[in-house]
Amino acid sequence: MRNIIVGTAGHIDHGKTALVRALTGIDTDRLEEEKRRGISIDLGFAHLDLPPDLHIGFVDVPGHERFVKNMLAGVGGIDLVLFVIAADESIKPQTREHFDICRLLGIPRGVVVLTKSDLVDRDILDIVHLEVEEFIAGSFLEGMPIVAVSSTTGDGLDQLRARLTEIAAAAQPKDAGRHFRLPVDRAFSMRGFGAVVTGTLISGSVAREQEVELYPLGRRCRVRGVQVHGGQVERAVAGQRTALNVSGVEPSEVTRGMVLSEPGRFQPGAVIDCRFELLPPAKPLKHRAPVHFHAGTAEIEAEFRLLDGSTALQPGGRTFARIVLRDPVLLLPGDRFIVRMFSPVVTIGGGVVVDTGARHYRRHEDASARLRVLAEGTDAERIALLVRESRYGVGLAELIARTGLLAGEIETAARSANFIRLDQPDPWLVDREWFERTTARIQSVLSEHHRSNPLLPGLPRHELRSRELPDAPLFLLEALLAASPLVVAEGEVVRLKSHRLVLKQDEEQALNAIESLFANAGLTVPPVNEVLAKSGVEKARARSLLQILLRQERLVRVGDELVFHADALHSLREQLAARRGQRFTVPVFKDWTGISRKYAIPLLEYLDRERVTRREGDERILL
Repeated sequence: MRNIIVGTAGHIDHGKTALVRALTGIDTDRLEEEKRRGISIDLGFAHLDLPPDLHIGFVDVPGHERFVKNMLAGVGGIDLVLFVIAADESIKPQTREHFDICRLLGIPRGVVVLTKSDLVDRDILDIVHLEVEEFIAGSFLEGMPIVAVSSTTGDGLDQLRARLTEIAAAAQPKDAGRHFRLPVDRAFSMRGFGAVVTGTLISGSVAREQEVELYPLGRRCRVRGVQVHGGQVERAVAGQRTALNVSGVEPSEVTRGMVLSEPGRFQPGAVIDCRFELLPPAKPLKHRAPVHFHAGTAEIEAEFRLLDGSTALQPGGRTFARIVLRDPVLLLPGDRFIVRMFSPVVTIGGGVVVDTGARHYRRHEDASARLRVLAEGTDAERIALLVRESRYGVGLAELIARTGLLAGEIETAARSANFIRLDQPDPWLVDREWFERTTARIQSVLSEHHRSNPLLPGLPRHELRSRELPDAPLFLLEALLAASPLVVAEGEVVRLKSHRLVLKQDEEQALNAIESLFANAGLTVPPVNEVLAKSGVEKARARSLLQILLRQERLVRVGDELVFHADALHSLREQLAARRGQRFTVPVFKDWTGISRKYAIPLLEYLDRERVTRREGDERILL
């Protein structure tokens, strides 16, 4: 079964609701005020099955100029339009505005319906037919069927159904294989069920018991029930009018314009870079002009910004622009939108979302060239741009959120581009040129460090990362080190494989002197500074030599200023091993070793850390 969404469009009182009722038998005017006044105020919905396998959902929109914002909330998700013009009135103001909206939203096809044909004679009907042909010439409706009907007498309805079947059969249905997105157009509470939200499922699918997220609220919900056109189903797919009973959110928290989608998948944003078109009848649109922004079911106050340095966009002009929204909304590249003047509120233009990343453009950066790649480039070209722009590469999850592409599409594009792929829990893409350049830079940094610090084994890993890759993911440095055959990582130290410690004669003598002073001292070692002063070399080199002995574990640091020779500590362990299981106090330990409290307390704390002893109150036990 092919699911196609058909929307009505046209001037107020041109018979849109009556036409849908005549086709489907369903009255889409659900509000008491709509029935009393005889006009549609909000969206209405109906459905119709056409042979052989078409399931059509109708979105009936209001035609009155005061309710165009409601019309925009419904028309955004449609696949084709029933463009309604009353034969007794022909083309009117909202006819033109709705036509511009449909064109700007990229609706690909439709059927023009001349309603109320029973109210005019044949000559008038022929004249209106000619006016309509002239009106739609050169547009998406040129060459589409024009059918005269009477919802009152039924004349022309069979022909309309036939033409609608032909056009709907040729329409490209929405893709159920893409990410699930349901723009919310209504939310209410049902006794015994809780919150119910409705909308047109524009992509993907949703099933009972599935976890979803309400954007931009950030609230995660669970789907307790799914309905399509009033019937319970296990799963709804793209192209269907859908109602979801959800737990985890109150109906009062849900507003038109929010979007239900996959949890944690996307990031709502308030900065939209776009390709924008200003309608010819509009006035020049100034840089930073306030506007009303409509996308999906959302209406948000916004500010229009030009990116090329000009002060205004002229009527009929097209450009890349930025729209800054008052509130965040979930949009993806390729989504279309409408812009209306702030006052008076009339439709002046629209366009398509190109980027939602809120990039900060530098003074001389060509924003249009960048956006042209994102708007017109292949998947590989778009992803390559986003990867290059990111300082340290981009994870697969972020690329999905930025582009709306599926993981498989990104993987395919990545294979055809010049990327390094790092297989972390979330695959990570890095520009190959940057990766190779950074690897060479790390080798250069290590080489310089070895020249400046020949007595050090290498550069501490944390220092290398903070200097060369601040704020980078931890795994990135590891990948860079692993990729270089010239670099060795030993614990927390990184060095060039070619680096070796080669001591000068005076340094070799000083090294031996330092070790001997500690070795001869036993457990009553002198202060470190005193030993370094007796080494025979200046203090900086002496401290480096001390570090060499500590790394080689010939010396052991027990406290900040207490260093013991490894042999002395080994002898102490052997002495204590003969007393295993005994309990003792600090004074007893002093008697055993012949040392003062100055050495006893740090040594006992060291033995505790080494699990040679365990403290229990004022006593210790030998393990």
